[in-house]
Amino acid sequence: MKNRIYNYIVSFVAVLISISLGILTGIDEVRNGIILSFIFHWLLFIPAFIFKTEKFYDLTGSLSYITVILYVLISSNDGTSNFGNIILSSLIIIWTLRLGTFLFLRIKKAGEDKRFREIKKSFSWFFMAFTVSGMWVSICALCALTGISNGIELNNITYIGIILFIIGFTLEIIADTQKTNFRKNNENKDKFITTGLWKYSRHPNYLGEIILWIGVAIISYSSLEISQLFTLVSPVFTYLLLVYVSGINLLEKSGQKKWGSLSEYKEYKRKTPRLFWFI
Repeated sequence: MKNRIYNYIVSFVAVLISISLGILTGIDEVRNGIILSFIFHWLLFIPAFIFKTEKFYDLTGSLSYITVILYVLISSNDGTSNFGNIILSSLIIIWTLRLGTFLFLRIKKAGEDKRFREIKKSFSWFFMAFTVSGMWVSICALCALTGISNGIELNNITYIGIILFIIGFTLEIIADTQKTNFRKNNENKDKFITTGLWKYSRHPNYLGEIILWIGVAIISYSSLEISQLFTLVSPVFTYLLLVYVSGINLLEKSGQKKWGSLSEYKEYKRKTPRLFWFI
């Protein structure tokens, strides 16, 4: 009973924070886009819970990004979009299509996402997971949605953001590809990867994602009003989520459980930063 109440409270707080941030931008399209994100997640939660499957959980987040971005792009500026809007929207859509497809195929091949073994059995817990995913989409995309609503300006700062996005996106693709190929080799079964980008970072894919969202924030920056600068919390939220909640935190615990007693793993962790250098 206590866990059920807790799950509903977390869900309520996630919705409240996200919509409040949307309202604070002063832009109806941003607020409506955030509401749309949650509605989209809740609609897809229904079949997910009925069939007790998490296989399209990540795909739901990706499709939600596309839906919200396109909604704001089309509804802002009287239906007309400048070139900057199209560039930023395209970058985010390309990223989310690539990541969503990659995660969906990976789970389909694995048969399940172990994180959801117990979660999908509980209505309130599974509902909370989908709601928090809606929060992830809303806050990560907040500065982009606000910038697109105002009209993205193309200037030197914007170009720096575009370059950072491309660097981060490239890092993420290369890291995911290297790890996928590593796992395909039967000789590497139950081993941890230390080659390629993984030689320099224990989580280069997450490093790439953090960098690309910093790029999105920089692209959006020049188009934000002073009162909207708080939306630049997007990359900070992404960092905190990936490092301390759903990404690195869980993988580090899993890695420690699997290989924590191995001297090679201890040496790898000692020499290799979680993300990059001192970060």
